[in-house]
Amino acid sequence: MTTTTTTVVGNLTRDPEIRYTREGQATTALSLAVNRRWQNRETKEWEESTSFLDVICWRDLAENVALSLTKGARIVVTGRLEQRSWETDEGDRRSKVEIVADEIGASLRFATADIHKVQRHTADDETVDEVTPV
Repeated sequence: MTTTTTTVVGNLTRDPEIRYTREGQATTALSLAVNRRWQNRETKEWEESTSFLDVICWRDLAENVALSLTKGARIVVTGRLEQRSWETDEGDRRSKVEIVADEIGASLRFATADIHKVQRHTADDETVDEVTPV
């Protein structure tokens, strides 16, 4: 199976929502508005289009995103496209494509960021330093 990797830049449409699986794994869902602006060649008028994308992230990335980002933040997301399907209570089939994030960072085009290392403990009680944008 081929994995499609994509990178998008956009603004968060709501605060990230963190949840935990029964096994204790963190997962965070966020929604991203990606704007595109171009000039119409015939009319010379500026036109815009907005796409809304759902993004899912897991484990440490999910926790760091939930702690660091808020609605309106401009972010860069790199991840793979995944389609999931389900059946509604009425028996209708639904599907959607979402990005499962490998990396998420603050866009520094219109803002600045402070970076703070997060210390995590592994199962062997080793301390691991990670860098998290704030």
